Amino acid sequence: MITSLSIKNYALIDSLQVQFNQGFSIITGETGAGKSILLGGLSLILGKRADLSSIKDASKKCIIEAVFDVTNYHLKSLFDANDLDYEPQTIVRREILPSGKSRAFINDSPVNLSTLQLLGEQLIDIHSQHETLQLVDDSFQFEIIDALAKNNDLLNNYTSHLKQYKLAQKELDVLLKFKAEAIKEYDYNTFLLKELTEANLVDGELVSLEEEFETLNNIEEIRESLSHSTQLVGEEEIGILSLLTQLKSNFKKISAYANTYQSLFERIDSSFIELDDVFAEMEKLQEQLDADPERLEKVNSKLLLLNNLFKKHLVSSVSELILIRESLSEKVSETENLDDRIQKKEKELKVKNDVLNKLSKELHDNRIKAIPELATQLEDLLKDLGMPNAKFQVSLKFGEAFYSNGKDVLSFLFTANKGGQFNELKKAASGGELSRIMLAIKSILSKYKQLPTIMFDEIDSGVSGEISNKMGQIMLQMSQYMQVFAITHIPQIAAKGHTHFKVFKEDVDNITLTNLKKLNHDERLVEIAQMLGGIEISSSAMAHAKQLLN
Repeated sequence: MITSLSIKNYALIDSLQVQFNQGFSIITGETGAGKSILLGGLSLILGKRADLSSIKDASKKCIIEAVFDVTNYHLKSLFDANDLDYEPQTIVRREILPSGKSRAFINDSPVNLSTLQLLGEQLIDIHSQHETLQLVDDSFQFEIIDALAKNNDLLNNYTSHLKQYKLAQKELDVLLKFKAEAIKEYDYNTFLLKELTEANLVDGELVSLEEEFETLNNIEEIRESLSHSTQLVGEEEIGILSLLTQLKSNFKKISAYANTYQSLFERIDSSFIELDDVFAEMEKLQEQLDADPERLEKVNSKLLLLNNLFKKHLVSSVSELILIRESLSEKVSETENLDDRIQKKEKELKVKNDVLNKLSKELHDNRIKAIPELATQLEDLLKDLGMPNAKFQVSLKFGEAFYSNGKDVLSFLFTANKGGQFNELKKAASGGELSRIMLAIKSILSKYKQLPTIMFDEIDSGVSGEISNKMGQIMLQMSQYMQVFAITHIPQIAAKGHTHFKVFKEDVDNITLTNLKKLNHDERLVEIAQMLGGIEISSSAMAHAKQLLN
């Protein structure tokens, strides 16, 4: 419920602050006093687009702020979903800057208009005689039936399972699409995988293969070079090792005479050891060296194969080919396992489908039971509202598809006249009749679910005194369950409110301003008497006003 409203620098309002109570509040005022301005300011809080022309003083910003008690509205999940701080006393503020820029805040957190509208829908329902499109909307008609059928928990359960079902269906569609595409590539991927598998790829083998190829391909030159080298080093009389032995012997004789000679001796000895090791290695290589034309052919073939694979797959290393092989293996494996995965997903979908069908049937059965009660309540209320022949024909057909609220297809038909043909609401009812139907429906809904604050904007226009009296009584009954406002010109309705506000204009310093005042008992008596008989209050009007208030 709205507990307070503050409007600054908006249209004809300079500064207005008002506190609201629970129950049934009346707002009256002469035509043109500014009731529409009040509604316009309130609509900005609910997310309506701002208009720069609505700023009273173009040099200052316009600020509209409202405080709502949301304790009983179960809105914490909405706050959490929109990353807002949840407060039982929620403050909504809208600012229009002189530049034309608009800003909105919920509990001091900046929000965009869509978030403001989302919250606004849960806080206030402004209803005028011309705003009855909601009545012909399927989702609203289901909301009415489900409220009487007490389907709330069942609907939440259905919605949760429907979400899971749609996700599973989406996953199955992806698998089927992937299979259709994978089948086209399967044979080619299998061929590529076989080719790479048969290549017996070993990470790092390219370097060793190239070295082996060069060795085998130049074996005679290598053999000749090794033979000559071993002769140079190992020949008995003039070989390098023989000469180093003599050199080492010469320096060994004088090494004891000075450190310099000792150092040279050690270096020569070290060179001898290193060269002797080199000589042994050369002999070993010479012994191992053996021409192998068959091996040379194999190495050459492997290198040619690798180079061809490099070109085909646009890579330059064996490690990259191995990665491609692993990727192809996964793709081929996925394709081969797709049927199993699809079968499992189809079974999962079948289970979810069965659960949804069961829940849909429960929703359907509950609705079927609730429809007669809904029709009876509506028709009884409409009799009191001057529509004695109003009849509803509500039928449900259990359909094939899963909708957001079950599988039902709803037909909500109406006739206002005895023996009249049933038709859709928008075709069968006039604007005034639709307005009274909406009042009856909101009255019924208020008994079964927590509704937002409702503001009836002159929905009593054009109705007789007795019918307006019934309308006021219905609004008063609704206020037992929710906060109700009525903007009205009819004294019978105005007298039924728990609190009464008057919108009026006044001239201050040659400027016309709109203001809102809460009336006390005596002021209220005068206001209702003026509504009955005009500005000049007669004794009969005053007596009638007292009678209405009592």
